[in-house]
Amino acid sequence: MTGPLQRIRALPLRSRLALLVATAVAVAVAAVAVACWFVTKGQLEEQRDTTLRGSSVDERYLTQLYNYCQNAAPSPPRPYSGLTVQLINSQGTVCLAPDSSELPVSGADLAVVNHQRPNTLKTVTDADGVKMRVYTTPVKGPTDLAVSIGRPLSEIDKPLSTLAWVLLLVSGIGVIGAGAAGLWVARSGLRPVDELTEAVEHVARTEDLTVRIPVEGEDEIARLSRSFNSMAASLATSRDRQAQLIADAGHELRTPLTSLRTNVELLARSDDTGRAIPPDDRKALMSSVKAQMTELAALIGDLQELARPDATQPGPLQVVALHDITRTALQRARLRGPELTVTAELAPWYVRAEPAALERAVVNVLDNAVKFSPPHGTIDVVLHRGELTVRDHGPGIPSDELPHVFERFWRSPSARQLPGSGLGLSIVARTVQQAGGEIGLRPAPGGGTEASISLPGAPQPPPETPQG
Repeated sequence: MTGPLQRIRALPLRSRLALLVATAVAVAVAAVAVACWFVTKGQLEEQRDTTLRGSSVDERYLTQLYNYCQNAAPSPPRPYSGLTVQLINSQGTVCLAPDSSELPVSGADLAVVNHQRPNTLKTVTDADGVKMRVYTTPVKGPTDLAVSIGRPLSEIDKPLSTLAWVLLLVSGIGVIGAGAAGLWVARSGLRPVDELTEAVEHVARTEDLTVRIPVEGEDEIARLSRSFNSMAASLATSRDRQAQLIADAGHELRTPLTSLRTNVELLARSDDTGRAIPPDDRKALMSSVKAQMTELAALIGDLQELARPDATQPGPLQVVALHDITRTALQRARLRGPELTVTAELAPWYVRAEPAALERAVVNVLDNAVKFSPPHGTIDVVLHRGELTVRDHGPGIPSDELPHVFERFWRSPSARQLPGSGLGLSIVARTVQQAGGEIGLRPAPGGGTEASISLPGAPQPPPETPQG
């Protein structure tokens, strides 16, 4: 049993569907044919028995036959119109025409002769070996005789045999036609699947993600085609973003590496030639090397942060106090800009977020404010009902550049000389969106830029969360 099943499973899907359709049709046709044959057989037999019960033999023929058997007739009677007719007396003696085959006499027949039962109907085999259906009934009158009327079973056996062959032929034609129709239906129905398979194989072979499958209708195949098209578009977009990220990262890494290499070569040449670099110049070179190394480290850290796929879930979410995180970030901002004045109004607000990622986002926003604030400038920080605003009094951002500030590696032309990788606000945007919030930048009244972060939360922590 295992072998045929394995061979069937090894067939192509369209062949299995065609085989399934042909098998189902074969079973249905066979059931209908068998039922038709048995119903027809039953009706023919019932009709034959009804005809036998209603048949009657001419009294003159019976008289002639009886006289012949008693040697009182000059000539024997001829067989009676295709029937076998014989007389039976109370001793079981049979009287029939000379050219007829004798029908066996049973006890039931004698019971009819002796008026113990009205009639009998049975199937017997005559003297010539022919199967007969025999009806025995008493002869009318005061005689102790019964007449048996027999009809050969071949009268209905031959039509039934012919019907069986016709049904078999029709069933075979039906099964073959069903198999062909099933194969055609399978090919037509699976044509979209073939197109999908070819598209997948083409993508696997060529890595061409521009392939799209035409979508027709609203059935399962159409849904599968739409899903494939969406998947291919998403993969193409992801690959484009990956290629763009690599290109942008290479471009951003090239500048500090080139500068760092130049400074290191100057220091190495000084040592090789024995020509000392003036102390002030050497100190400036070392400061530049440290700054470039710091910039590289920050850029690599930002790249590692962005290497996490946007679609992945953030780390474990916790109920955190946004005001406490902002207060910690303010302490770091004051250390980076000690000459700046930082004002803060922080109302309690609790949110669900990844603590480390949220703190990094707030620090990045404050770092931007410190970076673009003028010397001895002021930074205003306000947290009110879940909206954190950070306003600086720097040069501001032109309106045509605002749509690009959250793009990876994008930096304003006026800020390219300042340290930074152009990734900070991109990381902030992703972190805020993962926490279910919104972020925006807008020009501040009177000059400068105002950054706003809105996060869903509550002024009080949940009962199970201890206050920080």
